[in-house]
Amino acid sequence: MKTHRANPRRCPLFIICLMSTSVLAQWPQWGGPNRDFKSDAKGLAAKWPDDGPKRVWSRPLGDGLSSIAMDDGKLFTMYRDGEEEVVIAIDASTGKTVWQNRYAAVVPSGVETRFGVGPRSTPTIAGDRVYTLGIAGMLQCTRKKDGKTVWSHDLIKAFGAKSPEFGFASSSTVYQGKLIVAGGGKGNGIMAFDLVSGSVVWRKHDFENVYSSPVVINVDGQDQIVLLVDRELVAVNPDNGNLLWRRDHANQWKTNISTPVWGSDGLLYTTSGGDAGSRVLKLARKDGKTDPKEVWAHRKASVGQGNVVRVGNHFYGCAGYGPNSFLAVVHAETGEMAWRERGFAKGMIVYGDGKLIVLDEGGTLTLVKASPKSFEVLSSFKLFDLGEEKNSWTLPILVGKRLYARDNDTIVALDLG
Repeated sequence: MKTHRANPRRCPLFIICLMSTSVLAQWPQWGGPNRDFKSDAKGLAAKWPDDGPKRVWSRPLGDGLSSIAMDDGKLFTMYRDGEEEVVIAIDASTGKTVWQNRYAAVVPSGVETRFGVGPRSTPTIAGDRVYTLGIAGMLQCTRKKDGKTVWSHDLIKAFGAKSPEFGFASSSTVYQGKLIVAGGGKGNGIMAFDLVSGSVVWRKHDFENVYSSPVVINVDGQDQIVLLVDRELVAVNPDNGNLLWRRDHANQWKTNISTPVWGSDGLLYTTSGGDAGSRVLKLARKDGKTDPKEVWAHRKASVGQGNVVRVGNHFYGCAGYGPNSFLAVVHAETGEMAWRERGFAKGMIVYGDGKLIVLDEGGTLTLVKASPKSFEVLSSFKLFDLGEEKNSWTLPILVGKRLYARDNDTIVALDLG
């Protein structure tokens, strides 16, 4: 373990800006500003040319499934180069490298590597720091301006955390001066680190095989951290990590991946492939405790790997596998499927300007005008030409009228205006 400590006495303003994810960051974390995969973009084109929207720039990038964070005109993501993992900052206007932070990262023995050995989780931005978690469990805090390491922890060596079957993949989030991290293994199921010093605030529970990312919700005035772990959906107190409630949610592979979706109406949606299916819980507090009541559950539109976006009273997600995959719309309160459209294999979705932008695993980018009553493909084109045994599984991001997307080899910027 290598740790570098900042001096909080010399930087009180720095501490204040780290109390929550920066409100100035355009896309500060996995899922965007509100972790709901929505952009406030306006004025997007209603149709693209046959060969796609204007490509502002494109550049090579190494192996990895990390999505992109953006702030202060820079993009932040991760990739692998040989035996090293690389955290990279890229100029959002030109695609040129601003800085790189490299460190040795040997993939632990026993980790399944048939889908690559690059990092899987997305950087998190808070104040003038960038927080990253690599496939081998290296948790690192770097300076946003120059990429210098502030502090770091090897979760396996320092705490005895246990790697998931496919390596560490969960994307951390920020809560009141703490970085919330899905670790794994005995006593390290979920962990909280001080943003400034990197010291452990708390670490608890024995969750394993955690791929999903934590989400902060508020239930009747109480903040809770919700996390989908190997066989269940759990909620913990963000102040001390104590368990607040749990609900079984398991498939035959112990691979719960998709991020839970929270609504202001108290409905919490979660979904997984295989036997687990999808379900909605209604959360409410009574006598100081949260009582999660199941509203509905079924396997009609289970999302095994991608994300789900809630728009109004409906969930939009790409369900199924291979030729049987489809884009589906499900009513939040009843679970009824409004419609489904085939041809969207393991798609990742961002929402902006009343449209869905879907990047499927084959590298096709599609612009969809969708509502609970209708479906229309406005434009579609092949963004990435993928070689054999390669997939486009990374969530694109939408900031203003620019879409930033990557596969295992390339990162591109598109003008959607």
